[in-house]
Amino acid sequence: MTPILYVRDFAEAMNYYTEKLLFERLWEWGNPPDFGAVRLGKIEIFFCRDGQGHPGTWLSPWGCREMHVRDPNQHVIRFGHGIPMGEPKMEIERVPVETRIEKRLAALLGDLARHKNMTVGEMLEETLLHTFETVPGGGVASPHTGKTLAYIQELKNKHGIDYDTHASYRFIERPKAG
Repeated sequence: MTPILYVRDFAEAMNYYTEKLLFERLWEWGNPPDFGAVRLGKIEIFFCRDGQGHPGTWLSPWGCREMHVRDPNQHVIRFGHGIPMGEPKMEIERVPVETRIEKRLAALLGDLARHKNMTVGEMLEETLLHTFETVPGGGVASPHTGKTLAYIQELKNKHGIDYDTHASYRFIERPKAG
């Protein structure tokens, strides 16, 4: 499906989608242009000045987490990210992994796993798999929602974790007594 959206000002629509929402300008037609297209990933949207559609159209996929963006023509684009599927089930074999972790981080992991109704191992699997997933513009995906990130900040305060993301490169173990 390629939606064709009504726009009252073609240049304004193209600039909004390419400069604010970072869509790629595909093509324009007319002199001055009154029909054209933009693309972001697999999403293509056509614009038509005054010819088709009505202001305020909503575009949305289903089965995803989303954010809403209202453009200057009152169209609402619902950007979404697929919700992980629970099916089909995948049979796996879990093995114990011997590891040592900073004491405060271990306490935070336990609290966070309980908050997410997961075991520490399940949460570490989720987090590790997300580090393999890149996102547009660079970086990696986070498995945490905004609400969970706020909770993590509370847990960091609770457990006295006042160091930054890269602190693990500086960790050295205290010598064992005796």
